[in-house]
Formats: sequence, structure tokens, C-alpha cells
Amino acid sequence: MATVIEIYRFLDKKAPFSLQMPFDNAGFLVGRGDAPITGVMVALDITEEVVEEARGLGCQLIVSHHPIIFHPAKSVTDSDPTGRCLLALMENRIAAICAHTNLDVVEGGVNDVLAQKLGLFDVEQLHQDGLDPEGRPYGVGRVGEAGAFESAAQFADFVRESLKAEGLRLEDAGRPVRKVAVGGGACGDMLLDAAAQGCDTFVTSDVKYNTFLDARAMGINLIDAGHFSTENVVCPVLADWLKEGFPEITVFCSLRHKEVFSCL
Repeated sequence: MATVIEIYRFLDKKAPFSLQMPFDNAGFLVGRGDAPITGVMVALDITEEVVEEARGLGCQLIVSHHPIIFHPAKSVTDSDPTGRCLLALMENRIAAICAHTNLDVVEGGVNDVLAQKLGLFDVEQLHQDGLDPEGRPYGVGRVGEAGAFESAAQFADFVRESLKAEGLRLEDAGRPVRKVAVGGGACGDMLLDAAAQGCDTFVTSDVKYNTFLDARAMGINLIDAGHFSTENVVCPVLADWLKEGFPEITVFCSLRHKEVFSCL
């Protein structure tokens, strides 16, 4: 029977945790390494609802994208959401492994999946950060060719439907969509990278006001499709990795964790 640490080592080969960014806290964050695992829940975030969902399905491990512990915890009590989640994990003997920026940068990770969901082809890296331990290039963002979209608004509708986004924000530069950069999560600061690659369109999330102004001045279509929508696409891929690597384990994708806001 597989253990938590064996699953961690498997994920470390797929998306080496050593590639995480300096500010990050990805890795094996909660639980006992030798705990046997028969069921795994995959989710973008570890929330109280996700922990309860995992408990109800008999899972002993949650694999998430966003770290359950990001900033140093000075206490673990039921007085705040993170404390309640950690208590729920520990009280129910559920471990947590979080693959964050390491999963953003690797081949087959968040950004490749996002590019694939948006139908891009001839995909390349938007920004190469280096080589992984096996000599494979890694980096945040992807660039690819799009199909024939004669307007940014038409492409934005396609993005919303493809990602099942609750809503999106658009700076329409009046250009047809041909070459697209994508950055899953908060990658608005990579607008200059997209411009340097000759992109007419950039899809990301959590875009600041001044970045929309910059996009307008630069003549680049900019689409903010939401943090959840641009990253949750990787959860089924994580689940498939685990099913392939550990066929004896039952793997679930969270059905309770959804976009946190509504667009009116």
C-alpha cells in the first residue's frame, strides 16, 4: 500500500519541488510520511469544505495546488480559517501535499494545461527560468498560436466557455487574436514578456488596474479570466497522474470547491 511520502516522491519527479519560487511553501505540509493511503482528494485549495468532502469519501490525503500553509503560522486554533483547516486535517488524520509554483513552471503543469484548454498550438514557454534536475527547461507562462478569432470579444467568449469562468475582464485593443500568451494565476506582471514575444493577446488573472492601462497603451488584448478558472484546469491532470502512478488508490477531484465569487 502506498504511503504519503511515496506519493510525495512521485509528485516530486513530475513537478520537482526544488523548482518552486523563493516565496513559496510547496511540499509535504501536513501529516505522517508513513501513513498508508487508499484514497486521495485533489483540489485547487484546501478549505474546510474540501476537508469534509475528503473525510466523507474516506481519503487520507489531499493534494492541492495552493499551499494550506503559506505564511508562517504563529498559532493553530479554531479562531481563523487556516487554523480550522489544519485542525480538521489533523483531527481526521488527513495529510496534505501542495504543489504550487513548481507545478506552474513544469512541462505538463498548469500553464501547458491552460494553453491546451484554450486550443493553442505550437506552444512554447513565455519565460524560461532554467533547467530542472533532468535538464528539461521550465518557466512560467506559455505562448501559442490561436485559431481564427477576428476580435478580442469573440475570443473572450471562447475563453469564458472553455474555462467555465464565472466572468472575466477584457481590455480590447481592437486586434484580431492570432498569437496568445497565457499565465495561470496572477501573472499580470508578465505583460511585457507577452509583448516581447509578439503576442496580440494575453490571458491571465488578478490583473491590476495599471496593467490594463499598460495593455491599452501597448495595443495588447488583455483578458483576466479569474484565478480559480485559470488554475483549476490542472486538477484533473494531477488526478490522472496519481491514478497512473498508483492504480490501487482511489482518486477524487473535489466537486465542492468552486469559484468563490459570483458575477452579477
